[in-house]
Amino acid sequence: MSKRVLTTESGAPVADNQNSASAGVGGPLLLQDQHLLEKLARFNRERIPERVVHARGSGAYGHFEVTDDVTGYTHADFLDTVGKRTEVFLRFSTVADSLGGADAVRDPRGFAVKFYTREGNYDLVGNNTPVFFIKDPIKFPDFIHSQKRDPFTGRQEPDNVWDFWAHAPEATHQVTWLMGDRGIPASYRHMNGYGSHTYQWTNASGEAFFVKYHFKTDQGIRCLTSEQAAEQAGQDPTSHQTDLLQAIERGVHPSWTLYVQIMPAAEAADYRFNPFDLTKVWPHRDYPLRRVGRLVLNRNPDNVFAEVEQAAFSPNNFVPGIGPSPDKMLQGRLFAYADAHRYRLGVNHTLLAVNAPRATTAQNYGRDGFMAVNGQGRHARNYEPNSYDGPVETGRPLSAPLAVTGWTGTHEAPQHTKDDDFVQAGELYRLMSAEEKSRLIANIAGGLSQVSRNDVIEKNLAHFHAADPEYGRRVEEAVRALRED
Repeated sequence: MSKRVLTTESGAPVADNQNSASAGVGGPLLLQDQHLLEKLARFNRERIPERVVHARGSGAYGHFEVTDDVTGYTHADFLDTVGKRTEVFLRFSTVADSLGGADAVRDPRGFAVKFYTREGNYDLVGNNTPVFFIKDPIKFPDFIHSQKRDPFTGRQEPDNVWDFWAHAPEATHQVTWLMGDRGIPASYRHMNGYGSHTYQWTNASGEAFFVKYHFKTDQGIRCLTSEQAAEQAGQDPTSHQTDLLQAIERGVHPSWTLYVQIMPAAEAADYRFNPFDLTKVWPHRDYPLRRVGRLVLNRNPDNVFAEVEQAAFSPNNFVPGIGPSPDKMLQGRLFAYADAHRYRLGVNHTLLAVNAPRATTAQNYGRDGFMAVNGQGRHARNYEPNSYDGPVETGRPLSAPLAVTGWTGTHEAPQHTKDDDFVQAGELYRLMSAEEKSRLIANIAGGLSQVSRNDVIEKNLAHFHAADPEYGRRVEEAVRALRED
């Protein structure tokens, strides 16, 4: 039986639902990709007023202090002097559950930092894992749909979760992270944070570098087993919120040390795997960690609803010296995050206290709209250029330009010599202790054994076999044992 044709909402057939359109192979994404923009824009508008993802969150204020000289790599003002401090707001969150969900669940954690710099707000929107499940934003709405509540049953369905992963072999690395010991942090204070994406730094001479951010917790890594998490979630669904709030209130200020990996831009094209693939890490032996500074949280918000819930982070909020890379997932998020906030909070959400610049003043020609501030812009002209002393452009780009070449269209990511969906998942498995491996196997089998279709189970088992023969064999045996009970 022939399958029905996938179409856009206007009825046009979709040629490629796996790859976003880009400016040549490996180039940045194109605004003309109507299918991508339609999917992301509709996805942002599916649920109101709660965030579609990262709904359940906690946050705190603090500061970031530079401890090491990185001026050879970026001319960002807030990083230009050892000892310089910048105010920050950090929001932690779970990803898949609703606002009323429990904190102690197996789920990635959001780690979003807003730096209130003298050159505007810089938002670094990441997770507590260095990788993610997919590498192209056109699949993001499908992925989240598979992980959240089913529209018919109203609950998360193992069939949906594992069926998507069965068709996404690149998810094997992140699944191994999620199902391992770090899948359930003991608290927000006891987990690392990562920028996850690849970003660009540019120094004062215009030299470009690609970077990855690593926030290492100074409290040490602490995690919960599935059994401990179930007990904690039942006793106190807001356990992570409670821990963060009470720690700061009693003067125990959590902190993280920021490190970066730095790759000269010229090395990206010939690196052994695609350095812009969000499902992969850069091995530290290739690009070692370089310390940058220390982030400290020392003040709780006065009003969770006004500050934590209305905090709006967008990865396209860059400052001079920092910019995007051709990372497809990052490119999609540059649009999707800001669009989500405009929908959920209104076009004037940047005027809210938690989102407004603090070390400088926003000056632009934005006016009016929903929840406009009385007197916004006052008598000033609302167009540019003008003859009335309005703000003007600088002519200085925030970051170095990205070279593009090739034909427009939907392209698979360029293949580097060692690109593979399973190698890093296998390496992660082999790094684990015997006890960590046993818990990983049990966590995977517990979910996969509930899937009703044998072909979906077999597709997932093939991914674990490809990552590591022992890994695959042990998952297969554990699933079989649970299904025979």
